[in-house]
Amino acid sequence: MKASELREQSAEELSTRLEELEEESFNLRFQHTLGQLSSPIRLRQVRREIARVRTLLEEHTAGIRPLASGDADADADAQPA
Repeated sequence: MKASELREQSAEELSTRLEELEEESFNLRFQHTLGQLSSPIRLRQVRREIARVRTLLEEHTAGIRPLASGDADADADAQPA
């Protein structure tokens, strides 16, 4: 999934996606250890997607770039006119 597609998700959705990816990464590493990994490229793809999601969540918490969620409406109300 591209970073632009991930930016359209809320922080809660990204956190859920991160948990799913970490579980998939664990399963892929386990399969690799047992010699049953069918697609070694998938391991690299999952690692990179985990990095993308973590980067977006960190940008959001640091206030660098807001995510598409209900937070944008709250921020707009907080800005003086």
